[in-house]
Amino acid sequence: MTQGPVLIDIEEGAAPDVAKAAPVPEFGAPEPQGQAMQVAARLGSRKLSWLASLFWGLLATFVSAAVSVAAWDFAVGLAARSPTLGLAVSAVGLALLGVAAVMVLRELAGFARLRRVDGLKTIAARAVQSGDLAEARGLVDRLQRFYRGREDLRWGRDTLSKRREEVLDGDALLALTETELMGPLDKAAQMEVEAAARQVAAVTALVPLALADVIAALTANLRMIRRIAEIYGGRTGALGNWRLFRAVMTHLVATGAVAAGDDLIGSMVGGGALAKLSRRFGEGIVNGALTARVGVAAMEVCRPMPFGTGLRPSVTGLVKRALAGLFSKESRDT
Repeated sequence: MTQGPVLIDIEEGAAPDVAKAAPVPEFGAPEPQGQAMQVAARLGSRKLSWLASLFWGLLATFVSAAVSVAAWDFAVGLAARSPTLGLAVSAVGLALLGVAAVMVLRELAGFARLRRVDGLKTIAARAVQSGDLAEARGLVDRLQRFYRGREDLRWGRDTLSKRREEVLDGDALLALTETELMGPLDKAAQMEVEAAARQVAAVTALVPLALADVIAALTANLRMIRRIAEIYGGRTGALGNWRLFRAVMTHLVATGAVAAGDDLIGSMVGGGALAKLSRRFGEGIVNGALTARVGVAAMEVCRPMPFGTGLRPSVTGLVKRALAGLFSKESRDT
């Protein structure tokens, strides 16, 4: 015997008010905090104590001396047994020393280039603060000499050279320099930031291996900072790149910019819903956003001019452009 549906009449006013109901508690893992980028920031900003610096310096000296003596004994012994092989090995050793010397010279040239950028930043800050036309023109002259070998900036240099004499105000000349000379560099640097943020977010979200996200964050940020430095003219070697990385990370840690908040996830494209579905995707979004923060800080460090009013890149805008297509595709696939 089948029974039809049962209808229950509820008196008016007896139904519960949903708006007054207590909030449903959220269970599961805590909110994503971008642990990979925070670990990378702490590693990059950590300073060695004087005892640790002395230890590593003595160890490097000892190992270098031991390797040099062993290589010398090997070459001499081989030459005593077979002059031909000894000569060949000696030639290889000399070639190795020559390559090492070239690498050292490149590192020194990179440090000199970074110091030159720092000098331009000091002059630019003084010109911006004073608004003096003579100081602005002096800065423009130095910037044009600094970028005279860059073919990608030839159009901007030519335009700036033609229009600079028409400008009789220091602030206006600095604004013209921002547009014609710094504008193309800023766009190229922002593309590097977006690519790095996309890479870090994808690795964090899709690779569940332990420490893989930390390694990806470190390598991607080091490469991003090196590329940004090259875009603005501060070519660096391995040591110079690590110096820039430490400077950027120290600044971010000191200002608390690597601490992720709820507003960071909520401002990302699709970040709120995706972070609730998967903690890995939430961590990817936050790590990508923190990478973008590092990129903007690197632009400020490597740029030979301070950003004008309203010209500093928006971290939210960078992350939206970098991650919108990536995570919207992943969410459609799931």
